[in-house]
Formats: sequence, C-alpha cells, structure tokens
Amino acid sequence: MFFYLSKKIAIPNNVKLKCISWNKDQGFIACGGEDGLLKVLKLETQTDDAKLRILSMNQTLEGHSGSVQLATWNEQYQKLTTSDQNGLIIVWMLYKGSWYEEMINNRNKSVIRSMSWNADGQKICIVYEDGAVIVGSVEGNRIWGKDLKGLQLCHVAWSADSKVLLFGMTNGEIHIYNNQGNFIMKMKLNCLVNVTGAISIAGIHWYHGTEGYVEPDCPCLAICFDNGRCQIMRHENDQNPVFIDTGICVVSVQWNHIGSVLAVAGSQKAVTQDKDINIVQFYTPFGEHLGSLKVPGKQLSALSWEGGGLKIALAVDSFIYFANIRPDYKWGYCLNTVVYAYTRPNRPEYCVVFWDTKNNEKYVKYVKSLISITTYGDFCILATKADEDHPQEENEMETFGATFVLVLCNSIGTPLDPKYIDIVPLFVAMTKTHVIAASKEAFYTWQYRVAKKLTALEINQVTRSRKEGRERIYHVDDTPSGSGDGILDYGKAIQGTRDPICAITASDKTLIVGRESGTFQRYSLPNVGLIQKYSLNCRACQLSLNCNSSRLAIIDISGILTFFDLEARVTDSTGQQVIGELLKLERKDVWDMKWAKDNPDLFAMMEKTRMYVFRNLDPEEPIQTSGYICNFEDLEIKSVLLDEILKNPEHPNKDYIINFEIRSLRDSRALIEKVGIEDASQFIEDNPHPRLWRLLAEAALQKLDLHTAEQAFVRCKDYQGIKFVKRLGNLQSESMKQAEVVAYFGRFEEAERMYLDMDRRDLAIGLRLKLGDWFRVLQLLKTGSGDADDSLLEQAHNAIGDYFADRQKWLNAVQYYVQGRNQERLAECYYMLEDYEGLENLANSLPENHKLLPEIAQMFVRVGMCEQAVAAFLKCNQPKAAVDTCVHLNQWNKAVELAKNHSMKEIGSLLARYASHLLEKNKTLDAIELYRKANYFFDAAKLMFKIADEEAKKRTKPLRVKKLYVLSALLIEQHHEQMKNAQRGKVKGKSSEATSALAGLLEEEVLSTTSRFTDNAWRGAEAYHFFILAQRQLYEGYVDIALKTALHLRDYEDIIPAVEIYSLLALCACASRAFGTCSKAFIKLESLDTLSSEQKQQYEDLALEIFTKHTPKDNRKSELDSLLEGGEGKLPTCVATGSPITEYQFWMCSVCKHCVLGQEITNYNFCPLCHSPVG
Repeated sequence: MFFYLSKKIAIPNNVKLKCISWNKDQGFIACGGEDGLLKVLKLETQTDDAKLRILSMNQTLEGHSGSVQLATWNEQYQKLTTSDQNGLIIVWMLYKGSWYEEMINNRNKSVIRSMSWNADGQKICIVYEDGAVIVGSVEGNRIWGKDLKGLQLCHVAWSADSKVLLFGMTNGEIHIYNNQGNFIMKMKLNCLVNVTGAISIAGIHWYHGTEGYVEPDCPCLAICFDNGRCQIMRHENDQNPVFIDTGICVVSVQWNHIGSVLAVAGSQKAVTQDKDINIVQFYTPFGEHLGSLKVPGKQLSALSWEGGGLKIALAVDSFIYFANIRPDYKWGYCLNTVVYAYTRPNRPEYCVVFWDTKNNEKYVKYVKSLISITTYGDFCILATKADEDHPQEENEMETFGATFVLVLCNSIGTPLDPKYIDIVPLFVAMTKTHVIAASKEAFYTWQYRVAKKLTALEINQVTRSRKEGRERIYHVDDTPSGSGDGILDYGKAIQGTRDPICAITASDKTLIVGRESGTFQRYSLPNVGLIQKYSLNCRACQLSLNCNSSRLAIIDISGILTFFDLEARVTDSTGQQVIGELLKLERKDVWDMKWAKDNPDLFAMMEKTRMYVFRNLDPEEPIQTSGYICNFEDLEIKSVLLDEILKNPEHPNKDYIINFEIRSLRDSRALIEKVGIEDASQFIEDNPHPRLWRLLAEAALQKLDLHTAEQAFVRCKDYQGIKFVKRLGNLQSESMKQAEVVAYFGRFEEAERMYLDMDRRDLAIGLRLKLGDWFRVLQLLKTGSGDADDSLLEQAHNAIGDYFADRQKWLNAVQYYVQGRNQERLAECYYMLEDYEGLENLANSLPENHKLLPEIAQMFVRVGMCEQAVAAFLKCNQPKAAVDTCVHLNQWNKAVELAKNHSMKEIGSLLARYASHLLEKNKTLDAIELYRKANYFFDAAKLMFKIADEEAKKRTKPLRVKKLYVLSALLIEQHHEQMKNAQRGKVKGKSSEATSALAGLLEEEVLSTTSRFTDNAWRGAEAYHFFILAQRQLYEGYVDIALKTALHLRDYEDIIPAVEIYSLLALCACASRAFGTCSKAFIKLESLDTLSSEQKQQYEDLALEIFTKHTPKDNRKSELDSLLEGGEGKLPTCVATGSPITEYQFWMCSVCKHCVLGQEITNYNFCPLCHSPVG
C-alpha cells in the first residue's frame, strides 16, 4: 500500500484548524477552526485519475463564535452537526446547494467533548465535559439525558447495532453503557499494561460494517491513547484484542470506508531536530503495519478518510493536506480477464469477480478469508485460509490440519487444483510451471500441472521423478544446493528467523527472495538452489524480474523504485570482483511497475498519477492516469482503473480498461501515414520490434506493396502473412487482390460487396462459409440466378437449425431442419417442443431399420407413449425392446400379446415378477387385473377367491361378497375355455372335437387336483346368492319359497357360518309354520361348538318359548321331503326362485350353467346368478 501527498489547501488568514470531517456519501469536507471558522468544501475529481482539480464547493458557514472543535456528518440524512468551545451546537442542512442552520442548542454550562451519530443516522449522542449525556433524534427531539456524576467525559461511540454506547473518560477509562444510559461495566484496557503517568484517550472509532468486513469476525473497534498504545477489538467485551504500539503521540484515529485500514495520526519526536515530525501510520485490523506518511507543518490536529478510501484529508496548522492512497487491491490479470475481489455488507465472504474484458462477461465466485490473488499466463492462484468446518480430502493426510489453501483457477474461476499448506502465504509468486508461496520464515514451491501443451524442452525441464515430489519447502536461512534436498517438512516453517522475508518474485529460471535487512537471495528454478546473495540497503515491498531475468526492479516501502543488475560484474572499492550492481536510476512515489514481456529493457511504472514508459532507463513523456498496469507487450500497455471498477464492482465497464501505445509505435504509425512506407521502414529498421514490422506489413498490404509486405512479415516471423502475400502475388486482377486484402483485415461486408461487384458470388459464399455466417450464405444462395448447390443449401439450413437449437429456439430450428432433411436433429426438436404428433409422423416416414428409430422409440418411452414406442421398436426389428417397453409402462396385455406373436419364452417369468411386486405392495386387485390382462385366468381366480374369502370373513355386505365370488367363478370359466381352445389348437387335424375337448379337460384335471375351487367354482357364488335370495323372499312375505331357498343353504356350511344358516332357516321355518324343520334347526344351533354357553342358553330359552305353543311337526310334508332328502338324484335348483325344477322345460345360462324355470326367465334380462345377458 502506498501513500503520497497530492494537494494542499490553505485556509484564509492563517486560521488554525481544529477538526476536519469528510462526508462518505456526498464527498463534502467540513473543517472547523479558531474564531468560529467553519467551511464546507467539495473537491471535483475527474474519473480515471486520482488527481484533484478544483473546489466545486467552498462555503463559509457563519454561526459559531468560539473555536469550532467538533464536526460530525449524518450521511443518511445529509446533515452536519458542529459544536464550539462555548458549548453551542448547530445542525446544518443542505438546501438548493448551500448549507443553512436547521437547529441550534446551547446548555451554557459546559463544553461538548464528543458527538456521535449511530449507524442508521437516527440518533445522536452528545457528551459534555461535566458528565452530562444527551441522546437526541435526527428530528431534534431529546430522547433521554443523564448526568454521570463525578465523571469527566471526552469521547463517545455507538456499536453497530446501536445497543451499546462507549463513554471515554478524561482519566483514560472507558465505560460501557446500554442505549438507555444504564451502566454495564468498565472496559478492560489491556494495552495499557505497564504504562505509568497520566494518559488520555486520543480516539475511539467503531467501524459499523456498512460495507462488509474483510473477513468474518474481524476486529472493528479501535481505541487509541495519546501515548501511542492502541487496541483493536472484535466487540466491546473482546478478551484478546489486537495490540499496537504506534510509537507516536496520537491525536486522531479513523477507519477507512470498509474497515480494512486504520489510520493513526500524530507526531513523533525526531532524533536530530528539536521539533516534532507529523506522521500518519496505517494498520490492518490485525495490527500489521502497512506504512507511514510524513506530513509537513507544525501541528497535525485531525484526519478524515474520503468515502472511497482513496484519499485522506489532514488538518495541519492552517492547511488541509490531501494524501492519495494506493490500496493493495486483491486483483490480477490473466488471459484477457481482470480478476478482482471486494467485500459486500450482506455476505461474510469475499466476492471474487472474473471479468472477461474481451467478451465483457463476468463470473462471480465467493471465497472465505481470501488472502491474495496472484495471476500468470492463463491461470490464477487464490490464497485463502482453510475452512475449519471442512477437513481436507483423505489424500492430503500428510498435511492434515493445514491452515491455508492455494487454489489454482482458470480464467473463469473454475478451481483446477487446491493445495493445502501449513505456512501463511503472505507472498505468492507464479511462473509458467511453479507457484511459490512464502511466509516470513520459509517458502514453499509447488510445480503445478495443467492440461496444456508444453514443448519437449519444457517437458524435459519439468519431468523430475515423482518420488522427489512436486512440492517442497525451504527455510530462508538454509542454503539448498538444488539437488532435491527440500522435502515437504512443515517443521522447517516453525523455526524462526532474525531476518524475515518481505517480498518474493520469480521467473521461469530464477527465484528472488527479499528480506527485511535488504538482503536478496537468488535461487535457481526449477531445482531450487541458492546461487547468490546480494545486499542492498532497502526494505523491498514489491519485486519484479524482467523477461530474461537479468534485471530486478525493487519498490521499497516508501515508494522508491530502484534497479539492480543481477549479471553485471563490477569491481568494488577493495578491488574484489562482485556480481550485481545497483543501477543509477531512482524514482520516488512509485506504486506500480511492469516489465514488458518481450523486451528486457522496456518497462512501465506508475508514479503518483502519471504513467512513465522507460526504454534503457530513459523515460518517455508521461501519461496522466491512475490505472493499475495489467500487461505490457507488443509495445502496448493495458491498464485497468480499479478505483473506478470498485466503486460499482458488480457492473464493470469496458471504459475502465485503457490501452496505451508507447512512443515508438505511435511514431511509426505517424511516419507511415504522413511520410510513406520507405522512410517508415528505415525508421523501423533502426528500432526493430515485431509489432512495428507487423504495422509496416499491414500498411504495405493496404497499398498492395507486396514486396515490402513480404519482407516485413518475414521480419516479424508471421508465416500465415507470408503465405497470404504469396497467394496475392498469384492473383491476376487488381480488384481481386484488393478484395482479398480487405477480407484479411476483417472488413468482411466490404469484401463481400467487392466480390459481388466482380460477379463472383462463389467467392462471397466461400467467405461467409469461412466466417460461419450461415444466414448470409443462405441469402446469397437464394439470390443467385441458376440452381443453387443442393448439398450446400442443405448444409446451410442445418447450420441455421443448429444456431437456433443452440439457443433453444426449437420452433425456428424445426423449419430449417425440415428443409435440411436432418432427421436426427428434427427428432430432438420435436421432443423438446413436446410435439409428439410430429415425432410420430417422422417415425412413420423413416424407412425400416433406420438408425434413428430406436432413439425415437426411447423418446416415446420417456413420455409414456406405449403404442408409438412399440410401433417404432417393431419397425426397427427390436421386439424384445418393445416388450420391455410394455412392461415398463405396465401395458402387460400388450406385452403378452407381443411376446406371443414373436414367440418369446420369458413372458411367464415377467408376469410372476411383476405380480409378486404388486402383492408385496398389497395391491392384490392390481395383480388380478394383471393376470387377467395377460390371460392367466387360473392365477387371477386364485387371488380373487382369496379376496372373496377374506371379505366373507369380515362379515361385510353379502352382496359385495357374492359379486367377488361371481368374479372368481367367471375367471375359472375363462380358464376352462382357454384350456379347451389350447387343446383344440394342439390336436388340429387329428381326431374329432370331442376327443380334443376331453384331452383339454384331462390336462386341466391334472392341474386342478390341487385346489378345491376349480371343481365347483360357483359354490361360493351360489351360497351367497341363496343367502341373499332367502332373506329377500322372507322380507317380501313369500315365506314358503323363502323356506325352500333357506333349506339349500345347508350344503354351504363351509362357506357361510352355520350360525347364520340355521338362524335364517329357523326364522323362515317359523314364519311358514313348518315347526318340524324349525325344531331341527334349533337342535343344530344348540349343538354348534362355535357358540359360547350363554349364547346356547339364549337359543334354548327361545326354542322352549316357541315349542311350548306349537308342536314341532311340519304341516305340509310332501314338497319339503324331497328337498330334505337330498341325495344322489338331486333335482336342479332354479336360481331365480330357489325351488327345485321338476319340469323338462327350463332355461340354462351359457356362462354359469345354472338353470331357471321356464316361466320365470321371461322376467329377467340377465342371469340371476352371474348376471350375464340372457341370450
């Protein structure tokens, strides 16, 4: 970080200044002094450079009589609060470009020592010397006041959340209060240990985090005492704050706008002179010293930062001095990309932006605890603290517990390779093959690998055996020989050193390490061996090697640039011959420098707000700019205005990248334009550089001076250029040559027009083809007379289709693909558009076995369109895939059908697999449906019976149970039918039908011995049918018929519980006065084992009651007898009435084979049992 004084403003009449305050938002500067002096100034700055021009505001504010001691801004509400030695407070407001008094207040008792607005500008706290405290609102209302008896106050500060107030006392104590004015505790001031004598507080500044923090949990409360002791705390109760002993007599202290730099202003006793020197010291929040700035004048009284942190204002005697700050931005430049980092208030991490200046695209990456950014070539290294939460990967075991990470990224921020290390990477340098990171005591080298082509020579240099490792660590006091003695031993890093490292730099073959004493150590790369030590008397801050590693540029901490020649052999005063000499050149106030990449004598440097280019240590005239130098090659300097970018870091603007041409390039260009090619080539001959030769070649081409052009191309080793000139030489017509040259310079519209004027449409099309501008190709093809080239047309259509498809404009793409007959991409577009009809038509239009069909089929599968998928698979002869699709989409019937048509074996196993899957999930009905669809009626029936039995056990609605049994029985009937048909198929052409049916039945017999239900599938259905029928008849009053029906139920005790059957029978018999039957039913009920003794008792009581009144005899015998007998010669039963059928004329159902009385069937359209239509 560099600082230099840039401007001085004198206050009229030599009035001494007491205070100064710079408004962070609008840039107004308020300065107060003796005799009521109060001025508001505003500097006009021009963008790009930090050079100050004129004052855009210079207003004197009248109102104070005594000397103005305090001035505080309220940025949120644009107010200025000032107070003088008489205790008068004035609040000023801006109105139409001038400042006016808004409020005045005077206690007339004591003098105000300190005022502070809180973070949101809503409240002000004012403290008086006599211990009075007032908190007021921005509108001017008093919120509360308090008298702290016996205390003399001199400072006040708010916490960021406005909950805590710090009061500084005259005796140096600091008391912590809450925002209501209640005392909490005294602050521990550990920085004052061992201090004797009276001390006072020089300043308290609490950074409120408005622009984010440098890192999470960063110290932000600075407390400074006049004796130079400071402590920086994370919060008011911080137990281990950062201590600083500034060694000066402090008068003022302030944070910059982002809390990353603390400026401490004061004076220092000079050893030689009797007067004091004014000095400003700069520190990080962690107490590291960034540098110091000496300020002329007698008495430095106050300092204030500018809102962007690029300037600082100092009140000295009756002057305001302005110093420019050149911050240490975290930034770098690789492969046309500017990489920079900044903090945001709402995020704890650094926001690292990779801004591609060529395409103006930016990539953002959030990085915790970023230490630095280093770039080289196409890559960049981000050095960060390791995250405590995430332990490193397993293979990093040997460096486990590593606390820092070096992340190798490409130019869009993609991390390629992280390395965990155990030393603080304070200084990082990077070359084509190595990254070197140094702490104060040791340095670590890592030979990084990237997938990039290296020449054979480089590979030889790089390939060291893996055993030796690509990572090593060296202590700065060791003398490595270069024979591979640096192992990865972090123990080395722990040993201290008396002379710490302060800067490093490296080129492909040399590493330079600078130490605080002024010693420079030169090592060889890639085998690190100490070659030479040089001693100079300067403490380096930035080192840089030129492109052939012969000279070293050194910028020391006070901004002085010197040069050291590493190779020169000189004789010193004792007559000894030594290597290396300090060159004569020295420049002051330098804050950045870059060597040219292609010339060891050329470099550019930034001095204050000017850029100088030096050739052989002679400067060219300077350029006004404050840019940081990105790159210097080809006689052009690329510079970036980081100050401007970081004012609005989310939207970098291309205007902030500036290219400067150096003088020889400007002169050559002027010569070519004004004098001509001959003289220019003479000048370039004297000052040769490939860039100048290229300039000449291009100028010669424009004039079609092919001889000069060829020579110039040869001199800048441009093989393509030489070939181009040769090709031009072979062209006959002048206009053709001209057109080719125009195209060479990239003026394609003009070239195309020239070709068309020459009537060479083919050349115009060729040009557009090379450029890949297919829209124009298509236009040209269509405009021409005659037939356009069909294959080219197709190619153009497809290329435009691709253009639209890449941008996801599928509809436009389809139109072009149709014209280009590009079926593959068409299928993709239809799929993306969800136009399945189009896709189906495409599939139908393709020939059989086309390679695209399986893909289209897969597309249909993905959206569940089974039929279309199957059709496509069959068309390309993949029945197996078709079956798999059906299975996948649960179209099992289709799967079975396909499997049968293509005589596939594995359909049974498929079904079994799926059915068991369904049953596992308890989806029995789905399994039945599956078996039914697949014509596995027997298995379906088995499951159906199981469900029916379960439902029957639950004693739910009998009708539902009957329906389930009917369904089971129907499935069994379908199974019988299937078996017969199968047999018929087998025995075709053999004997008669009867035998085949018989064979079917026999086969079925073998299958069905296992189960009870195939023999009489309809029993369950009959049982519940009669059970329901009997009750229906009973309730309708047909008691005799009901009794007959109920008597049938005795055959079904295995299906309906006996209790139910005999209870119903007893009821029906009793109702039709057939007490004999009734008595038998009661006997049966009383003998059932399933009943408890109480239930049996109830039946007995009921029987007693009935049979005491009626004798247990049946009145009407005959009909019932035949029913009660049963036996072999059983008559068929009518399922409509429940009566036996005695006539010869009756109807029989074709499905369930049950009968109905002839006269009854006329009342029915459906069979009463199985509900199939009456034929």
